[in-house]
Amino acid sequence: MPELKIKDCGVIDYTECLDLQHTLVEQRQQGLIDNTVLIVEHPSVITLGARNDKNRLLADESKLASESIEVVPIRRGGGATAHNPGQLVFYPIIDIKPIGVSEYVRMLESIGIDLLDTFGVESDRRQGFPGLWIGEKKIASIGVKIQKWVSFHGMAININNDLEIFENIVPCGLDGVVMTSASAILGRELDMDSVKAELKRILVEYFSQNKQEKK
Repeated sequence: MPELKIKDCGVIDYTECLDLQHTLVEQRQQGLIDNTVLIVEHPSVITLGARNDKNRLLADESKLASESIEVVPIRRGGGATAHNPGQLVFYPIIDIKPIGVSEYVRMLESIGIDLLDTFGVESDRRQGFPGLWIGEKKIASIGVKIQKWVSFHGMAININNDLEIFENIVPCGLDGVVMTSASAILGRELDMDSVKAELKRILVEYFSQNKQEKK
């Protein structure tokens, strides 16, 4: 695969990051940039996906506004999800034509599995429900969009974030889903710089070499 560029955006407003993704998608489609991955954290925000039946809020927007939680409708796959500081999000802006859509989603899951495993957290897939699970609890969510074979949006992995934000939604429209995080599983917070460094290594392994073996 082509060379991979990785950009750590730190904590960035969701809409600002979305605008950046749109710019990079257009540039990637035109061949002006290499495959690129943005690594970010977001201030508290709830995003609504393309499937209205999966966008289920449990709090009205005035309550959310009083708690400084923004609500942003977008057009990625999936339903309502939430982001806040301590959650690690990565957005691959890559040409997935050599991979295929289904295999690309599996690659995202594999990246998350490998990342969490590095820090002693064992997660797995659940057939028909993109993302990662620990038993009956969900630790990572995936929502992607593909335009002219270039991907954007991506994967959010709960590392140290406050899970109370998820009480305002039905995560991904799945009744009864309880969210968890690496810190909740381990009983301690992880160093985000170390987690980001490991994620960068894994991203290069997968997206620079088009790794074929999957867990």
